[in-house]
Amino acid sequence: MTPAHRPPARRRTALLATVPVALAALVGATGPTAAGAPGAPGAGDPYFPLSGNGGYHVRHYDLTLRYDTSSRHLDGRAVLAARAGQDLSRFDLDLTGLKVTGVTVDGTSAAFRRAGQELVVTPGHTLRTGRVFRVTVAYDGTPQPVTDPDGSADGWIPTDDGAFVAGEPQGAMTWFPANAHPRDKSSYDITITVPQGRTAVSNGELLGRRTEHGRTTFHWRESRPMAAYLATATVGTFRVEQYTTPDGIHVYNAVDPREASAAAPVLKKLPSVLAWESGLFGPYPFRSAGSVVDHAPGVGYALETQTRPLYDSAPDISTLVHESAHQWFGDSVSLTAWKDIWLNEGFATYAEWLYAEQHGGDSAQKTFDALYARSAGDHLWAFPPGDPGSGRNIFDTPVYARGAMTLHEVRKAVGDADFFRILRAWAAAHREAHGTTAQFERLAERISGKRLDGLFRTWLFTEGKPKNA
Repeated sequence: MTPAHRPPARRRTALLATVPVALAALVGATGPTAAGAPGAPGAGDPYFPLSGNGGYHVRHYDLTLRYDTSSRHLDGRAVLAARAGQDLSRFDLDLTGLKVTGVTVDGTSAAFRRAGQELVVTPGHTLRTGRVFRVTVAYDGTPQPVTDPDGSADGWIPTDDGAFVAGEPQGAMTWFPANAHPRDKSSYDITITVPQGRTAVSNGELLGRRTEHGRTTFHWRESRPMAAYLATATVGTFRVEQYTTPDGIHVYNAVDPREASAAAPVLKKLPSVLAWESGLFGPYPFRSAGSVVDHAPGVGYALETQTRPLYDSAPDISTLVHESAHQWFGDSVSLTAWKDIWLNEGFATYAEWLYAEQHGGDSAQKTFDALYARSAGDHLWAFPPGDPGSGRNIFDTPVYARGAMTLHEVRKAVGDADFFRILRAWAAAHREAHGTTAQFERLAERISGKRLDGLFRTWLFTEGKPKNA
Protein backbone atom coordinates (compact mmCIF):
# COMPACT_ATOMS: atom_id res chain seq x y z
CA MET A 1 0.00 0.00 0.00
CA THR A 2 1.15 3.52 -0.69
CA PRO A 3 -0.32 6.26 1.54
CA ALA A 4 -0.82 9.75 0.19
CA HIS A 5 1.46 11.30 2.80
CA ARG A 6 4.56 9.54 3.98
CA PRO A 7 8.27 10.30 3.77
CA PRO A 8 10.41 9.12 2.12
CA ALA A 9 8.30 6.98 -0.19
CA ARG A 10 4.63 7.20 -1.00
CA ARG A 11 1.79 4.74 -0.04
CA ARG A 12 -0.08 2.69 1.74
CA THR A 13 13.19 -21.38 6.23
CA ALA A 14 11.43 -24.40 4.97
CA LEU A 15 7.70 -24.34 4.74
CA LEU A 16 5.31 -27.12 5.59
CA ALA A 17 5.68 -29.44 2.64
CA THR A 18 2.07 -30.33 1.98
CA VAL A 19 -0.21 -28.38 4.30
CA PRO A 20 -0.82 -24.67 3.57
CA VAL A 21 0.09 -22.41 6.47
CA ALA A 22 -3.48 -21.12 6.66
CA LEU A 23 -4.92 -24.60 7.01
CA ALA A 24 -2.23 -25.74 9.42
CA ALA A 25 -3.02 -22.80 11.68
CA LEU A 26 -6.73 -23.37 11.52
CA VAL A 27 -6.49 -27.10 12.18
CA GLY A 28 -4.93 -26.13 15.48
CA ALA A 29 -7.95 -24.04 16.47
CA THR A 30 -10.24 -24.82 19.36
CA GLY A 31 -10.47 -28.59 19.75
CA PRO A 32 -13.76 -30.14 18.64
CA THR A 33 -16.04 -32.25 20.76
CA ALA A 34 -17.46 -35.54 19.50
CA ALA A 35 -20.52 -33.71 18.22
CA GLY A 36 -18.47 -30.94 16.69
CA ALA A 37 -17.64 -27.46 17.93
CA PRO A 38 -18.14 -23.99 16.47
CA GLY A 39 -15.32 -22.50 14.44
CA ALA A 40 -13.69 -19.48 16.05
CA PRO A 41 -15.16 -16.08 15.08
CA GLY A 42 -11.68 -14.72 14.32
CA ALA A 43 -8.28 -15.92 13.19
CA GLY A 44 -6.70 -14.78 16.46
CA ASP A 45 -4.83 -11.76 15.12
CA PRO A 46 -4.34 -9.32 18.03
CA TYR A 47 -4.59 -6.27 15.75
CA PHE A 48 -7.87 -7.36 14.12
CA PRO A 49 -9.35 -10.00 16.44
CA LEU A 50 -12.49 -10.66 14.37
CA SER A 51 -10.82 -10.76 10.96
CA GLY A 52 -10.75 -14.23 9.50
CA ASN A 53 -12.38 -17.27 11.03
CA GLY A 54 -11.34 -20.55 12.58
CA GLY A 55 -12.17 -24.16 11.78
CA TYR A 56 -11.95 -24.19 7.98
CA HIS A 57 -9.95 -23.10 4.94
CA VAL A 58 -11.54 -21.61 1.82
CA ARG A 59 -10.07 -23.19 -1.29
CA HIS A 60 -12.01 -21.18 -3.86
CA TYR A 61 -14.44 -18.26 -4.10
CA ASP A 62 -16.91 -18.00 -6.97
CA LEU A 63 -18.44 -14.51 -6.77
CA THR A 64 -21.25 -13.36 -9.05
CA LEU A 65 -21.97 -9.64 -8.69
CA ARG A 66 -24.30 -7.13 -10.31
CA TYR A 67 -23.66 -3.46 -9.59
CA ASP A 68 -25.83 -0.50 -10.56
CA THR A 69 -23.64 2.59 -10.68
CA SER A 70 -26.63 4.94 -10.43
CA SER A 71 -28.35 3.48 -7.38
CA ARG A 72 -25.10 1.98 -6.01
CA HIS A 73 -26.97 -1.25 -5.32
CA LEU A 74 -25.05 -4.52 -5.31
CA ASP A 75 -26.56 -7.97 -5.79
CA GLY A 76 -24.23 -10.80 -4.90
CA ARG A 77 -23.99 -14.55 -4.85
CA ALA A 78 -20.93 -16.13 -3.28
CA VAL A 79 -20.07 -19.81 -3.51
CA LEU A 80 -17.21 -20.86 -1.24
CA ALA A 81 -15.54 -24.24 -1.61
CA ALA A 82 -14.00 -24.94 1.79
CA ARG A 83 -12.39 -27.71 3.82
CA ALA A 84 -13.17 -28.32 7.47
CA GLY A 85 -10.13 -28.23 9.75
CA GLN A 86 -12.13 -29.61 12.68
CA ASP A 87 -15.55 -31.10 13.32
CA LEU A 88 -17.75 -28.03 12.76
CA SER A 89 -21.17 -27.58 14.30
CA ARG A 90 -21.20 -24.01 12.95
CA PHE A 91 -18.80 -21.53 11.40
CA ASP A 92 -18.45 -17.82 10.76
CA LEU A 93 -17.89 -15.69 7.67
CA ASP A 94 -16.84 -12.03 7.66
CA LEU A 95 -19.54 -9.80 6.12
CA THR A 96 -20.76 -6.34 7.06
CA GLY A 97 -23.42 -3.91 5.89
CA LEU A 98 -25.25 -6.11 3.38
CA LYS A 99 -28.50 -8.05 3.71
CA VAL A 100 -28.22 -11.83 3.53
CA THR A 101 -31.25 -13.40 1.87
CA GLY A 102 -30.25 -17.05 2.00
CA VAL A 103 -27.51 -19.53 2.90
CA THR A 104 -27.04 -23.12 1.84
CA VAL A 105 -24.39 -25.69 2.74
CA ASP A 106 -23.94 -28.39 0.09
CA GLY A 107 -27.26 -27.35 -1.44
CA THR A 108 -29.29 -27.62 1.76
CA SER A 109 -30.67 -24.55 3.51
CA ALA A 110 -28.68 -23.59 6.59
CA ALA A 111 -29.62 -21.45 9.55
CA PHE A 112 -27.78 -18.14 9.82
CA ARG A 113 -27.65 -15.04 11.96
CA ARG A 114 -25.72 -11.76 12.01
CA ALA A 115 -23.46 -10.69 14.87
CA GLY A 116 -21.58 -7.51 14.00
CA GLN A 117 -19.23 -8.34 11.15
CA GLU A 118 -19.86 -12.06 11.60
CA LEU A 119 -22.25 -14.11 9.50
CA VAL A 120 -22.78 -17.18 11.69
CA VAL A 121 -23.84 -20.27 9.71
CA THR A 122 -25.25 -23.42 11.27
CA PRO A 123 -25.52 -26.32 8.82
CA GLY A 124 -28.08 -29.06 9.22
CA HIS A 125 -25.42 -31.50 10.42
CA THR A 126 -21.86 -31.43 11.69
CA LEU A 127 -19.17 -31.02 9.06
CA ARG A 128 -16.49 -33.58 9.88
CA THR A 129 -12.76 -32.86 9.87
CA GLY A 130 -11.33 -32.98 6.36
CA ARG A 131 -14.67 -32.66 4.62
CA VAL A 132 -14.82 -30.42 1.55
CA PHE A 133 -18.08 -28.47 1.54
CA ARG A 134 -19.75 -25.67 -0.43
CA VAL A 135 -21.37 -22.63 1.13
CA THR A 136 -23.64 -20.44 -0.99
CA VAL A 137 -24.62 -16.99 0.29
CA ALA A 138 -27.13 -14.74 -1.49
CA TYR A 139 -26.97 -11.09 -0.46
CA ASP A 140 -27.65 -7.55 -1.61
CA GLY A 141 -27.59 -3.93 -0.52
CA THR A 142 -25.59 -0.75 -0.84
CA PRO A 143 -21.99 -1.54 0.11
CA GLN A 144 -20.16 0.98 2.24
CA PRO A 145 -16.47 1.17 3.15
CA VAL A 146 -15.22 0.54 6.65
CA THR A 147 -13.13 3.06 8.57
CA ASP A 148 -9.78 1.66 9.63
CA PRO A 149 -8.07 2.40 12.95
CA ASP A 150 -5.90 5.04 11.22
CA GLY A 151 -9.01 6.85 9.92
CA SER A 152 -8.71 5.79 6.27
CA ALA A 153 -11.49 4.05 4.35
CA ASP A 154 -11.18 0.65 2.74
CA GLY A 155 -13.48 -1.81 1.07
CA TRP A 156 -16.13 -0.86 -1.47
CA ILE A 157 -15.60 2.91 -1.87
CA PRO A 158 -18.14 4.62 -4.18
CA THR A 159 -16.82 6.95 -6.89
CA ASP A 160 -18.59 9.30 -9.29
CA ASP A 161 -18.65 6.62 -12.01
CA GLY A 162 -18.51 3.34 -10.08
CA ALA A 163 -16.46 2.06 -7.17
CA PHE A 164 -12.83 1.91 -6.02
CA VAL A 165 -12.53 -1.49 -4.34
CA ALA A 166 -9.49 -1.81 -2.08
CA GLY A 167 -9.63 -4.21 0.86
CA GLU A 168 -6.53 -3.70 3.03
CA PRO A 169 -6.66 -4.50 5.86
CA GLN A 170 -10.31 -5.40 6.50
CA GLY A 171 -12.45 -4.19 3.58
CA ALA A 172 -13.12 -7.49 1.78
CA MET A 173 -16.10 -8.10 4.06
CA THR A 174 -17.85 -4.99 2.67
CA TRP A 175 -18.59 -6.75 -0.64
CA PHE A 176 -18.39 -10.50 -0.19
CA PRO A 177 -18.57 -13.05 2.67
CA ALA A 178 -15.01 -14.15 3.37
CA ASN A 179 -12.51 -15.79 5.64
CA ALA A 180 -10.80 -12.42 5.63
CA HIS A 181 -7.34 -12.84 7.13
CA PRO A 182 -4.11 -13.10 5.10
CA ARG A 183 -3.47 -16.57 6.55
CA ASP A 184 -6.33 -17.90 4.42
CA LYS A 185 -5.49 -17.76 0.71
CA SER A 186 -7.72 -19.00 -2.07
CA SER A 187 -8.30 -18.98 -5.81
CA TYR A 188 -11.09 -16.79 -7.22
CA ASP A 189 -13.64 -16.52 -10.01
CA ILE A 190 -15.22 -13.05 -10.01
CA THR A 191 -18.03 -12.27 -12.45
CA ILE A 192 -19.29 -8.67 -12.44
CA THR A 193 -22.20 -7.20 -14.40
CA VAL A 194 -22.27 -3.41 -14.78
CA PRO A 195 -24.08 -0.87 -16.97
CA GLN A 196 -22.90 -0.82 -20.57
CA GLY A 197 -20.10 1.69 -20.95
CA ARG A 198 -18.58 0.84 -17.57
CA THR A 199 -15.68 -1.57 -17.11
CA ALA A 200 -15.32 -3.94 -14.16
CA VAL A 201 -11.73 -4.90 -13.35
CA SER A 202 -10.60 -7.70 -11.07
CA ASN A 203 -7.61 -9.97 -10.51
CA GLY A 204 -5.90 -12.45 -12.76
CA GLU A 205 -7.06 -13.14 -16.30
CA LEU A 206 -10.15 -11.84 -18.10
CA LEU A 207 -11.86 -15.01 -19.30
CA GLY A 208 -14.85 -13.41 -20.98
CA ARG A 209 -16.84 -10.28 -21.66
CA ARG A 210 -20.34 -10.01 -23.07
CA THR A 211 -22.86 -7.20 -23.50
CA GLU A 212 -26.62 -7.68 -23.64
CA HIS A 213 -29.70 -5.70 -22.63
CA GLY A 214 -27.66 -2.62 -21.77
CA ARG A 215 -25.28 -4.37 -19.40
CA THR A 216 -21.79 -5.81 -19.71
CA THR A 217 -20.55 -8.83 -17.80
CA PHE A 218 -16.86 -9.44 -17.08
CA HIS A 219 -15.54 -12.80 -15.89
CA TRP A 220 -12.16 -12.74 -14.14
CA ARG A 221 -10.16 -15.62 -12.68
CA GLU A 222 -7.22 -15.57 -10.28
CA SER A 223 -6.00 -19.16 -10.15
CA ARG A 224 -3.08 -18.51 -7.79
CA PRO A 225 -3.67 -18.29 -4.01
CA MET A 226 -4.78 -14.81 -2.93
CA ALA A 227 -5.64 -13.23 0.40
CA ALA A 228 -9.13 -11.73 0.51
CA TYR A 229 -7.89 -8.17 1.05
CA LEU A 230 -6.08 -8.31 -2.31
CA ALA A 231 -9.25 -9.00 -4.31
CA THR A 232 -10.84 -6.15 -6.24
CA ALA A 233 -13.94 -5.51 -8.34
CA THR A 234 -13.28 -1.90 -9.29
CA VAL A 235 -15.87 -0.33 -11.59
CA GLY A 236 -15.57 2.82 -13.67
CA THR A 237 -15.25 4.45 -17.06
CA PHE A 238 -11.84 3.23 -18.19
CA ARG A 239 -9.64 3.19 -21.24
CA VAL A 240 -8.27 -0.33 -21.54
CA GLU A 241 -4.87 -1.34 -22.90
CA GLN A 242 -3.73 -4.95 -23.26
CA TYR A 243 -0.43 -6.42 -24.40
CA THR A 244 2.08 -9.16 -23.59
CA THR A 245 5.57 -8.37 -22.28
CA PRO A 246 8.72 -9.95 -23.76
CA ASP A 247 8.68 -12.25 -20.72
CA GLY A 248 5.21 -13.54 -21.61
CA ILE A 249 3.25 -11.66 -18.93
CA HIS A 250 -0.18 -10.50 -20.07
CA VAL A 251 -0.75 -6.86 -19.09
CA TYR A 252 -4.20 -5.32 -18.63
CA ASN A 253 -4.27 -1.61 -17.81
CA ALA A 254 -7.52 0.24 -17.10
CA VAL A 255 -7.20 4.02 -16.81
CA ASP A 256 -9.78 6.68 -16.06
CA PRO A 257 -9.64 9.18 -18.98
CA ARG A 258 -9.12 12.02 -16.49
CA GLU A 259 -5.85 10.42 -15.40
CA ALA A 260 -4.70 9.06 -18.77
CA SER A 261 -2.31 11.81 -19.78
CA ALA A 262 -0.46 11.86 -16.47
CA ALA A 263 -0.42 8.07 -16.14
CA ALA A 264 0.81 7.15 -19.62
CA PRO A 265 4.56 7.89 -19.19
CA VAL A 266 4.72 5.89 -15.97
CA LEU A 267 2.61 2.92 -17.10
CA LYS A 268 4.81 2.68 -20.18
CA LYS A 269 7.63 1.66 -17.83
CA LEU A 270 5.72 -1.24 -16.24
CA PRO A 271 7.35 -3.98 -18.38
CA SER A 272 10.83 -2.70 -17.61
CA VAL A 273 10.01 -2.36 -13.90
CA LEU A 274 8.74 -5.95 -13.76
CA ALA A 275 11.82 -7.17 -15.63
CA TRP A 276 14.11 -5.25 -13.28
CA GLU A 277 12.34 -6.59 -10.19
CA SER A 278 12.40 -10.12 -11.61
CA GLY A 279 16.16 -9.79 -11.93
CA LEU A 280 16.44 -8.91 -8.23
CA PHE A 281 13.67 -10.97 -6.63
CA GLY A 282 13.28 -13.96 -8.96
CA PRO A 283 10.64 -14.77 -11.58
CA TYR A 284 7.43 -12.72 -11.54
CA PRO A 285 5.03 -14.85 -9.46
CA PHE A 286 1.87 -14.53 -11.59
CA ARG A 287 0.70 -14.94 -15.20
CA SER A 288 -0.77 -11.46 -15.57
CA ALA A 289 -0.03 -7.91 -14.47
CA GLY A 290 -1.27 -4.40 -15.05
CA SER A 291 -2.78 -1.39 -13.33
CA VAL A 292 -6.10 0.19 -12.48
CA VAL A 293 -5.74 3.97 -12.43
CA ASP A 294 -8.96 5.46 -11.10
CA HIS A 295 -9.96 9.05 -10.43
CA ALA A 296 -10.76 8.77 -6.73
CA PRO A 297 -9.42 11.93 -5.08
CA GLY A 298 -11.00 11.16 -1.71
CA VAL A 299 -9.22 7.82 -1.22
CA GLY A 300 -5.65 8.91 -0.59
CA TYR A 301 -3.68 5.72 -1.31
CA ALA A 302 -2.72 3.01 -3.78
CA LEU A 303 -2.98 -0.73 -3.10
CA GLU A 304 -1.14 -3.79 -4.37
CA THR A 305 -4.27 -5.70 -5.45
CA GLN A 306 -2.94 -9.02 -6.74
CA THR A 307 -1.72 -8.94 -10.35
CA ARG A 308 -3.23 -5.48 -10.94
CA PRO A 309 -2.32 -2.71 -8.48
CA LEU A 310 -4.97 -0.09 -7.85
CA TYR A 311 -4.15 3.64 -7.91
CA ASP A 312 -6.46 6.45 -6.81
CA SER A 313 -4.79 8.76 -9.37
CA ALA A 314 -1.93 8.66 -11.86
CA PRO A 315 1.07 7.13 -10.03
CA ASP A 316 4.64 8.35 -10.10
CA ILE A 317 7.44 5.89 -10.84
CA SER A 318 8.25 5.29 -7.16
CA THR A 319 4.67 4.29 -6.43
CA LEU A 320 4.60 1.97 -9.46
CA VAL A 321 7.83 0.32 -8.28
CA HIS A 322 6.46 0.01 -4.74
CA GLU A 323 3.15 -1.63 -5.67
CA SER A 324 4.82 -3.87 -8.25
CA ALA A 325 7.34 -5.09 -5.66
CA HIS A 326 4.41 -6.12 -3.48
CA GLN A 327 3.52 -8.78 -6.04
CA TRP A 328 6.49 -10.68 -4.60
CA PHE A 329 6.46 -9.30 -1.05
CA GLY A 330 2.91 -9.20 0.31
CA ASP A 331 0.95 -10.92 -2.45
CA SER A 332 2.86 -14.09 -3.33
CA VAL A 333 4.59 -14.18 0.08
CA SER A 334 1.83 -13.21 2.49
CA LEU A 335 1.64 -12.26 6.13
CA THR A 336 0.88 -14.70 8.90
CA ALA A 337 0.01 -11.84 11.28
CA TRP A 338 -0.51 -8.12 10.73
CA LYS A 339 2.28 -7.24 13.16
CA ASP A 340 4.72 -8.47 10.50
CA ILE A 341 3.50 -5.83 8.03
CA TRP A 342 7.07 -4.53 7.62
CA LEU A 343 7.72 -7.68 5.55
CA ASN A 344 5.35 -6.12 3.00
CA GLU A 345 5.92 -2.39 3.32
CA GLY A 346 9.59 -2.33 4.30
CA PHE A 347 10.46 -4.57 1.36
CA ALA A 348 8.41 -2.55 -1.15
CA THR A 349 9.90 0.69 0.15
CA TYR A 350 13.42 -0.69 -0.13
CA ALA A 351 12.60 -1.67 -3.73
CA GLU A 352 12.03 2.06 -4.35
CA TRP A 353 15.46 2.84 -2.90
CA LEU A 354 17.09 0.18 -5.07
CA TYR A 355 15.33 1.40 -8.19
CA ALA A 356 16.50 4.96 -7.58
CA GLU A 357 20.04 3.73 -6.87
CA GLN A 358 20.19 1.80 -10.14
CA HIS A 359 18.39 4.39 -12.30
CA GLY A 360 20.37 7.56 -11.70
CA GLY A 361 18.90 8.63 -8.35
CA ASP A 362 20.23 8.68 -4.81
CA SER A 363 22.03 5.64 -3.51
CA ALA A 364 20.26 3.55 -0.90
CA GLN A 365 22.97 4.60 1.54
CA LYS A 366 22.26 8.29 0.91
CA THR A 367 18.55 7.72 1.47
CA PHE A 368 19.32 5.81 4.66
CA ASP A 369 21.65 8.55 5.90
CA ALA A 370 19.07 11.28 5.32
CA LEU A 371 16.55 9.35 7.39
CA TYR A 372 19.00 8.48 10.15
CA ALA A 373 19.89 12.18 10.46
CA ARG A 374 16.42 12.87 11.83
CA SER A 375 16.33 13.71 15.51
CA ALA A 376 15.49 11.16 18.16
CA GLY A 377 12.13 12.89 18.63
CA ASP A 378 11.10 12.48 14.99
CA HIS A 379 8.01 10.39 14.25
CA LEU A 380 10.23 7.94 12.33
CA TRP A 381 11.29 6.51 15.69
CA ALA A 382 7.80 6.56 17.28
CA PHE A 383 7.48 2.78 17.50
CA PRO A 384 9.44 -0.31 16.38
CA PRO A 385 8.29 -1.61 12.97
CA GLY A 386 8.56 -5.30 13.88
CA ASP A 387 5.52 -5.00 16.14
CA PRO A 388 3.79 -1.63 15.58
CA GLY A 389 1.49 -2.17 18.55
CA SER A 390 -1.92 -1.67 16.93
CA GLY A 391 -3.80 -1.65 13.66
CA ARG A 392 -3.62 2.12 13.77
CA ASN A 393 0.13 2.04 13.15
CA ILE A 394 0.53 -0.58 10.44
CA PHE A 395 0.60 1.93 7.56
CA ASP A 396 2.60 4.60 9.36
CA THR A 397 6.08 5.92 8.54
CA PRO A 398 8.16 3.62 10.82
CA VAL A 399 6.80 0.48 9.14
CA TYR A 400 7.79 1.74 5.71
CA ALA A 401 10.96 3.78 6.28
CA ARG A 402 12.48 2.06 9.32
CA GLY A 403 11.47 -1.27 7.80
CA ALA A 404 13.49 -0.37 4.70
CA MET A 405 16.35 0.82 6.91
CA THR A 406 16.38 -2.62 8.54
CA LEU A 407 16.92 -4.23 5.16
CA HIS A 408 19.70 -1.80 4.38
CA GLU A 409 21.40 -2.70 7.66
CA VAL A 410 21.13 -6.38 6.69
CA ARG A 411 22.64 -5.55 3.30
CA LYS A 412 25.58 -3.77 4.93
CA ALA A 413 26.10 -6.62 7.39
CA VAL A 414 26.10 -9.49 4.86
CA GLY A 415 27.27 -7.80 1.63
CA ASP A 416 25.46 -7.38 -1.65
CA ALA A 417 25.93 -10.92 -2.96
CA ASP A 418 24.37 -12.58 0.07
CA PHE A 419 21.75 -9.85 0.51
CA PHE A 420 20.26 -10.29 -2.94
CA ARG A 421 20.54 -14.04 -2.56
CA ILE A 422 18.45 -13.70 0.61
CA LEU A 423 15.75 -11.69 -1.17
CA ARG A 424 15.47 -14.23 -3.99
CA ALA A 425 15.47 -17.16 -1.58
CA TRP A 426 12.74 -15.56 0.55
CA ALA A 427 10.49 -15.03 -2.48
CA ALA A 428 11.14 -18.56 -3.74
CA ALA A 429 10.86 -20.49 -0.46
CA HIS A 430 7.57 -18.83 0.55
CA ARG A 431 6.06 -18.43 -2.92
CA GLU A 432 2.23 -18.60 -2.76
CA ALA A 433 2.46 -19.15 0.99
CA HIS A 434 3.27 -17.17 4.14
CA GLY A 435 6.20 -15.90 6.13
CA THR A 436 7.14 -14.44 9.50
CA THR A 437 9.89 -12.13 10.71
CA ALA A 438 11.50 -15.01 12.58
CA GLN A 439 11.62 -17.09 9.42
CA PHE A 440 13.21 -14.24 7.48
CA GLU A 441 15.85 -13.77 10.16
CA ARG A 442 16.70 -17.49 10.14
CA LEU A 443 16.96 -17.50 6.35
CA ALA A 444 19.25 -14.46 6.35
CA GLU A 445 21.51 -16.08 8.96
CA ARG A 446 21.63 -19.40 7.11
CA ILE A 447 22.58 -17.84 3.77
CA SER A 448 25.07 -15.33 5.17
CA GLY A 449 26.53 -17.54 7.89
CA LYS A 450 26.34 -14.57 10.28
CA ARG A 451 24.52 -13.95 13.56
CA LEU A 452 21.96 -11.24 12.88
CA ASP A 453 19.72 -11.47 15.93
CA GLY A 454 21.14 -8.29 17.46
CA LEU A 455 20.61 -6.36 14.24
CA PHE A 456 16.99 -7.45 13.91
CA ARG A 457 16.32 -6.81 17.60
CA THR A 458 17.74 -3.29 17.34
CA TRP A 459 16.08 -2.21 14.13
CA LEU A 460 12.75 -4.00 14.37
CA PHE A 461 11.96 -4.32 18.05
CA THR A 462 13.81 -1.64 20.03
CA GLU A 463 12.02 1.55 21.03
CA GLY A 464 13.48 4.86 19.86
CA LYS A 465 16.28 5.74 17.48
CA PRO A 466 18.89 2.98 17.12
CA LYS A 467 22.45 3.95 17.96
CA ASN A 468 25.65 3.37 16.01
CA ALA A 469 24.06 2.85 12.60
